[in-house]
Amino acid sequence: MRSLVADARPLQEGHFRRLWLANIVTVIGAQLTIVAVPAQIYADTGSSAYVGLTGVFGLVPLVVFGLYGGALADVFDRRTILVITTTGLIGTSALFWVQAALGGTNVWLLLALFSVQQAFFAVNQPTRSAVLPKILPAELLPAANSLNMTVFQAGAIGGPLVAGALIPLVGLSWLYLVDTITLFATLFAVLRLPPLAVTDAAAAAPGVRAVVEGFAYLRHQPVLLMSFVVDIIAMVFGMPRALFPEIAHLDFGGPDEGGLAFALLFAAIPAGAVVGGVFSGWVSRVEAQGRAVIVCILIWGVAMAGFGLFVGLADVAPDLMLALALVMLALGGAADMASAAFRTSMLQSAADDAVRGRLQGVFIVVVAGGPRIADVLHGASAAAVGTAAAAAGGGVLVVIGTVVAALLAPAFVRYRITRTA
Repeated sequence: MRSLVADARPLQEGHFRRLWLANIVTVIGAQLTIVAVPAQIYADTGSSAYVGLTGVFGLVPLVVFGLYGGALADVFDRRTILVITTTGLIGTSALFWVQAALGGTNVWLLLALFSVQQAFFAVNQPTRSAVLPKILPAELLPAANSLNMTVFQAGAIGGPLVAGALIPLVGLSWLYLVDTITLFATLFAVLRLPPLAVTDAAAAAPGVRAVVEGFAYLRHQPVLLMSFVVDIIAMVFGMPRALFPEIAHLDFGGPDEGGLAFALLFAAIPAGAVVGGVFSGWVSRVEAQGRAVIVCILIWGVAMAGFGLFVGLADVAPDLMLALALVMLALGGAADMASAAFRTSMLQSAADDAVRGRLQGVFIVVVAGGPRIADVLHGASAAAVGTAAAAAGGGVLVVIGTVVAALLAPAFVRYRITRTA
């Protein structure tokens, strides 16, 4: 049984343990704010169009500062960057609380605060990922990333449920306050880190040139480049979340404003990722990481094709088909969790320390941008061929694209690490 459940050896390292335990608290707090911001915007404006602006106001700083933040993390002491950005996240959450407590209704102020918060987050996350190889040996990185992703996905399920229960009882301002307070746990863990200077750091201050140099480095590293390519293939073609509202309403008979089927569809992928994380003990024993990524993405593609197939058969037996569709989404979530753990570990261990932050910045942009492109493509495809065909066809395209990528980049498939223990 010990070989099946998550590998907890990274938690024996004190710095990682403190960061991970703090993450359990702060992820819930962050999810409360993620729910509270659109809820407050809709309450203030009554317009879904204004709520939709959170996508633009969140994605733009995430892309810009994700790339620039990675460049910062390759020059300055990474502990210092984490202290500054964590303090910035605390400050923005506190401002969210203040404006809500004072009864603020200015939607543009909310969106501006949200953009600033996402900018701090975009600098914090690449830096935080780039820190792990400094405090853990390479063979423990897959296990460490699995532990981190399990907490994140659990928060993605629990946070909205907690927020939905608390908003009618205590109001939005208290959700922002909880987020503010929980972030101090992360600040404490970050302050306990040792100095984390970058090996062979550039002497000049980072700028556009530093970002371009990061992409130039990536161009000559086929293994690392393909880790991004296969993730883009998986997310752009295979993420069907934009179809969930229509599928829940038309195929499984839920109300047009949501309902149980709607909630289950959205929860299935992160639930599968959590289960996959709990039983991720095997990831630390995998040496052929490139091949493992290919297999995981193929499973994701097959699962999304199966999801589309069962949606298409909803008229036959709605309850059974819904259950089978949810199983496919959960299977895909578990496969995606493992794939992400391996790909993150490859970036952390195979890249030079001097460019590690910039590559993690690119990773953040790909992870955030891929599903948003998928939303557009799946929405347009569903309008033309229907939701079932769009979801199933996307899964098939993932399989085809991944096979082609594996054939074109055999070095990625052959990539492996050597375990020392």
